Amino acid sequence: MQFKSRLIHAGPDRDPYTGASGVPVYLASTFDQRAAARGGFDYTRSGNPTREALEQTMADLESGALALAFASGMAAESSTFLLFSPGDHLVVSNGVYGGTYRVLTQLFSRLGLESTFVDSTDRQAVRQALRPETRGIFVESPSNPLLEITDLPFIAELARERGILSIVDNTFCTPFLQRPLELGFDIVVHSATKFLNGHSDVLAGLAIARERKTGERLRFIQNAFGAVLGVQDCWLLLRGLKTLAIRMEAAQAGAQQLARRLAALPEVRRVFYPGLEGHPGADVHNSQASGPGAVLSFELESSALTKTFLQCVNLPLVSVSLGGVESILSHPATMSHASMPAEERKKRGISDALVRLSVGLEDPEDLWRDLRQALGTRF
Repeated sequence: MQFKSRLIHAGPDRDPYTGASGVPVYLASTFDQRAAARGGFDYTRSGNPTREALEQTMADLESGALALAFASGMAAESSTFLLFSPGDHLVVSNGVYGGTYRVLTQLFSRLGLESTFVDSTDRQAVRQALRPETRGIFVESPSNPLLEITDLPFIAELARERGILSIVDNTFCTPFLQRPLELGFDIVVHSATKFLNGHSDVLAGLAIARERKTGERLRFIQNAFGAVLGVQDCWLLLRGLKTLAIRMEAAQAGAQQLARRLAALPEVRRVFYPGLEGHPGADVHNSQASGPGAVLSFELESSALTKTFLQCVNLPLVSVSLGGVESILSHPATMSHASMPAEERKKRGISDALVRLSVGLEDPEDLWRDLRQALGTRF
């Protein structure tokens, strides 16, 4: 099937018992062991029919062997990092979500897992960061919040040469636009709170493994650690997935229009979006993804203007997160990357004048008028 059809019919697309158009919400914490032969379920932390339906669907959509649903994106990432042991070393993109930076530098570092942050758009820098004790490479492409592009096939091949794990955060693109497991990656993680669910009403994370052996290691960690996704949220996420294609297409089209228009405004110093001509990673991105996505960032001429701008917009939410049907404006320095020290943000080019925009499903003309009035730009 084409991907749009897979979104509707991947995994269990109907209830096998009643023929209902969706898998029901199995609000059960435990299961009669005498009936185990009928489903193999015993306790919902270890498995639940609703969660299994979601996991089978996501394994199909990401072309993986096994998917696991977690209580949040950070739960999925943190559980994936538990694959490593004290004394191991990771090479990590500079351009990762602030929470990823926080958990690696403030939690896993205490447990003996060391991380080196590098510009993963620079192949030589990634190679030079490798050590004998390196056991994994973690990247995010497009990066958060500057939309930098990493050559994913290169990272996957480098990891394969070294016999280490390659892990990628695919939240911004989703499998609708980019499928890293097909490019050779071992594990894909998502904050499914974002585009996969798409309605700003679920907190969820996913980890999908290309090989079943790796997936079973993750399943053991999930069961032991217990950060599983609740069954009602699994059901909501299954529902949201069915409209992923039409939502992403519409939001991406709006983002492309707004990125071009914002780049022409005198109040805007620079727009970061792989769909713009001149973006340094555009060619690489186009070779590994089918579209630039619905997230862009732009830097205004001053932090004072940025503060005023965020107070004056009407349509977008001014908040953390992204990927909802409504547009969401974020201020990375005080929101997504607030947990990163100021000097680290500065090194990465995340200024106080930077704004990230997740374009929703409003009419792009309405969004454009709102952004312009908030900037004080004359029509």
